[in-house]
Amino acid sequence: MSHRPFLMWPDKRLTTPAEDVAEVTDATRLIWDEMIAAMRAMPGVGLAAPQLGIMQRLAVVDADDGFGVTRLANPRILHASVELREHEEASPNLPGVSAKVKRPRAVTVAYIDETGTAREQDFVLLRATSVQHQIDHLDGRMYFHRLSKLKRDMLLKRAKRLA
Repeated sequence: MSHRPFLMWPDKRLTTPAEDVAEVTDATRLIWDEMIAAMRAMPGVGLAAPQLGIMQRLAVVDADDGFGVTRLANPRILHASVELREHEEASPNLPGVSAKVKRPRAVTVAYIDETGTAREQDFVLLRATSVQHQIDHLDGRMYFHRLSKLKRDMLLKRAKRLA
């Protein structure tokens, strides 16, 4: 399955919060399918709809850990662990660069699944990092917004040189 192109930083949609999904429909499921194809083509462990220019609160997560793909509509973090985990993060919206980001090691997330059912689920380790990364995208934030200004400026300068 093909997918629409990734938006490239500094496209304003990447810093615009996405709109809530009123209900999960067949059209929603088709968007998730397209997102999964894009995620696998990267390859990556998650994707948020705004990365493809779809301004809806939709995300997919698949940490290749045996749990399969989780499809999320309107995800929000209910609880985050105090213990942090550092992971090298990147984005197809800013290719060629990455940075270590510290995030909670585990989170509990409320979301609507592919059947339209409201759920709460615990995510740990890489799945927790990925779901938090995707929620940031849905809120109009990129991973580098979590870096100090100095590190963020250096990363963006390096990305600009590579472009």
